Amino acid sequence: MVYADRTAAGHVLGLSLDNLQAVHPLVLGLPRGGVAVAAAVQAVIGGQLDILLVRKVGVPRQPELAVGAVGEGGVRVVNPDVMRYAGISSPQLTAIEARELTELHRRRHVLRGSADPIPLAGRTVVIVDDGMATGATVVVACRVARLHQPDRVVVAVPVSSTEAMRRVAPEADAVICPWVPRSLHGVGGAYRDFHQLTDAEVLALLS
Repeated sequence: MVYADRTAAGHVLGLSLDNLQAVHPLVLGLPRGGVAVAAAVQAVIGGQLDILLVRKVGVPRQPELAVGAVGEGGVRVVNPDVMRYAGISSPQLTAIEARELTELHRRRHVLRGSADPIPLAGRTVVIVDDGMATGATVVVACRVARLHQPDRVVVAVPVSSTEAMRRVAPEADAVICPWVPRSLHGVGGAYRDFHQLTDAEVLALLS
């Protein structure tokens, strides 16, 4: 099973979430790639579309492999197993996190501008990314969302490793994923078109 692109994956994912139509969900895409999936999900199940700003802290020379993640509100997670595997020291991790926080703040300025986020309080929120390898980014996203007191947090991704599914499950009220391969060597391998979205593409999807 391989998705043509993120829009096709989002359509498949949306069909797995059609039971949420009645609650007018708030669909939150994780920029950048997750926004394309989220927009397709929202087209299927309705509700509202917004972004949730988090950043993967990737291993140098293996950026798809997350040693951790950071999000708004000072939320962070670290995967000590990946730190040991990649030989990353605490000072190196701090430096990588600082770079990702700078990019997070830049994206907030570009993608939000002066607009306020749609309030999460009391809502069913659906956190959408284009896939989960370690799950670190989505764990941070769940914790950022919980700060705003939603009624329910649902994680929805088109593809995930079994490790990430286990890691994210305690953070969400439900985790929906139509494809959990026995071995996932990278999220990009689940797509024929996995190009890196530009800020302009994300803004077009949000508009």
